Amino acid sequence: MDVIEGRGPSPTLVLAYVQRLPDTSLTVALASGGRDRFGWGQDRYLLADLFDAITTNTRATGNWQKGKAPKFDAYPRPRSKSQAGPKKPASVADIYKRLQRR
Repeated sequence: MDVIEGRGPSPTLVLAYVQRLPDTSLTVALASGGRDRFGWGQDRYLLADLFDAITTNTRATGNWQKGKAPKFDAYPRPRSKSQAGPKKPASVADIYKRLQRR
């Protein structure tokens, strides 16, 4: 509130501080998709990809009994908005209905 009311640090300084937050911070997580991304920095995504690559390689090159490889699950990642499900394109009538409700 102090920044908005003009009593605190300059808005430019506050913006510079926010932009310099680490990619694992809650502020960055909320800005990029939700609370489930909290703690997921670039290093964690790389480790999850490495885990998936190793398990895929193990499955592809293993000598399995009875010719059946065990099932490996992918490393759990936070869901993005695009993974939430396929979106149906909205028609003009649907958009009009939504705007009329407000």
